[in-house]
Amino acid sequence: MESASETIRRIFGGKSNSLGSEMAEVSSRYEALNKVRFPKPKKTRYIAVANQKGGVGKTTTTVNLSAALAQAKEQVLVIDMDPQGNASTALGVKHNTGEPSIYDVLEARKSIDDVKKTSASFPTLDVIPSSIDLSGAELEVADLTNRNDLLKEALERFALTSRKHYDFVIIDCPPSLGLLVINAMCAVNEVLIPIQAEYYALEGLGQLIQTIGLVQEHYNPSLLVSTMLVTMFDRRTLLSKEVFDQVKGHYPNIVLQTTIPRSVKISEAPSFGKTVIEYDPRGTGAVSYREAALEITRRSPQVLKTLEERKQRSN
Repeated sequence: MESASETIRRIFGGKSNSLGSEMAEVSSRYEALNKVRFPKPKKTRYIAVANQKGGVGKTTTTVNLSAALAQAKEQVLVIDMDPQGNASTALGVKHNTGEPSIYDVLEARKSIDDVKKTSASFPTLDVIPSSIDLSGAELEVADLTNRNDLLKEALERFALTSRKHYDFVIIDCPPSLGLLVINAMCAVNEVLIPIQAEYYALEGLGQLIQTIGLVQEHYNPSLLVSTMLVTMFDRRTLLSKEVFDQVKGHYPNIVLQTTIPRSVKISEAPSFGKTVIEYDPRGTGAVSYREAALEITRRSPQVLKTLEERKQRSN
């Protein structure tokens, strides 16, 4: 039987610059992903998705990578630490004022088990929503001696009592460096940095690396920048390729080979309370995020090995 990609090539022809060629390529990648098995990490990977520069695709990356992993049967817990609650919106989880949320966990009124909700679209994806109430949390807990470890301690308690083992715990951070971000970085051992394919993003990247260095020095010595993902990539422009090459040149071992394209469908999906993985599953955005998720899972052995080495050195 003729595959979808073969049908597209037959109808549109095989010119390398044609729409038909691009559609056939994406269709081939989609079909290949459906045949591959995503490996599970031997231990839970705790990852903060962070960039103090806004508009780089941070929340978009959090929700779509999480959905891609969950679609591949990985057990995933997403924690929305941004008071705007955009990750909660995209994952279809209620986060109105007064709804149980991560705010209640940080304030010690509820446990993670009390507030987590399972995605209606992905049964292996659980979500701890945020709400605008979280914006006041930094002031409310500022005088606590353990203010930097509130999320870490809540996650440790949850891990001891939860019957479910998660392959990935992924935290969406706000675009800033305040107490919420420090809590996230103290609760994880990995940072994933989304980088927009433009030169301003390169300037902000150096500042972000310095900031993470300060967190490593003062709060969490085992924290590792494990992954960088170039987003809003336009393969038709020289600029996108130059930015990717520069980032890859500076950080060759952690930049994913997969890039995330500019895509209207990626931008549209949250307005329907969906990720692009379910909104436009055959589109280039969904296929690219699934490929990035596969690349992340395949890197798990090396990342976990590096983390164990860092832990031994710090002890």
